[in-house]
Amino acid sequence: MDGRIISVELMLLDTSGLLCPMPIIRLQEAVKNAEVGTTITLISTDPGSLEDVPSWCRIHKHQLTAIRNTEFEYTFELVVN
Repeated sequence: MDGRIISVELMLLDTSGLLCPMPIIRLQEAVKNAEVGTTITLISTDPGSLEDVPSWCRIHKHQLTAIRNTEFEYTFELVVN
């Protein structure tokens, strides 16, 4: 290591209970206030998020790094570009 301090920003965005288009609107607001390189974890209970979040990330050039789903919720991890 060369002695540099690396700052890692993490953000948790829980949109449980919100329906389309609110999870995407909240995600867009969070990204606007985030630094490049910030990892955002989005939790949603809206089944439409499974299509909406990956599409939004692709359109806005953010890196979707993980999608996990359980019976009742969907979790997305993305890195802000």
